[in-house]
Amino acid sequence: MTLVILAAGMASRFGRLKQIEGLGPSGETIIDYSIYDAIRAGFSKIVLVIREATHDHFAKTFTEKYGNKIKFEFVNQELYKIPEGFDYLPEREKPWGTGHAVLMAKDAVDGPFVVINGDDFYGREAFVAIVEYFGRDARPRVSTNNFCMVGYALNKTLSNFGTVSRGVCELDENHHLKAITERVSIQRVNGKIEYTDETGTHELPENSKVSMNFWGFQKTHFDVLEQGFKDFLKDRSKELKSEYYIPTLASLLMQQGAHCGVLSSNAEWFGITYKEDVAEAKQRLAELTEQGVYPTPVWN
Repeated sequence: MTLVILAAGMASRFGRLKQIEGLGPSGETIIDYSIYDAIRAGFSKIVLVIREATHDHFAKTFTEKYGNKIKFEFVNQELYKIPEGFDYLPEREKPWGTGHAVLMAKDAVDGPFVVINGDDFYGREAFVAIVEYFGRDARPRVSTNNFCMVGYALNKTLSNFGTVSRGVCELDENHHLKAITERVSIQRVNGKIEYTDETGTHELPENSKVSMNFWGFQKTHFDVLEQGFKDFLKDRSKELKSEYYIPTLASLLMQQGAHCGVLSSNAEWFGITYKEDVAEAKQRLAELTEQGVYPTPVWN
């Protein structure tokens, strides 16, 4: 199985390139912990989606750390990497979004693959759960059209220092995904979790299941992803900030009859959306190291 790590974000709220932020006791990045957990869970290849400006740094750093422990491939996400026949406003700076980022890995993936964010810590149990869903020998025990995601409780995914965006999930009685809606400007206000949209402010339940971009897909799903991106460009390529998200792919697949299994995990998520999140992330990684969950440095 292949792990696709999305690490091309601009980190506008964080203020610097958080994908290379040293957080562990030996300067480990969150990506280092994801790679460690992936190797332990049975992944055989890592694809890092990065930007041309950081390509050499990532390639040198990770090949030096991990050597032959696992196969690496590095692909670039750039604004100009869109299908022929489409264009965009020259003043656009914002990347095309997570859906476009995954599409960049199409030629680097040969079978079932898992997608995660490079700046989110998901926990070892989450990697184990998603590998078990597909089967360790990379031959899915499920229909070749089905896919999955690891869900987290909303109240465990907030930042104390500002708003966040989350894909809020609706599940059926079989724990399959019925719908996913991207909500922005989520925060806790006066003890309640709220989000804001163009119609006003709305409350969300504490234990709402949300996507943290931990998805498992089939190789054939790239075709649906690519067509969806073309449809997106037809309507929105002239906008400066519109993005093509992974949940759009999930919705398209479900429209075609695919089932998305929502996997529950006891793993603790945390991330670094804001600079102020760094201190807590360092503390939690130090605690996990002291408990023996991780060695330090993890690449040894």
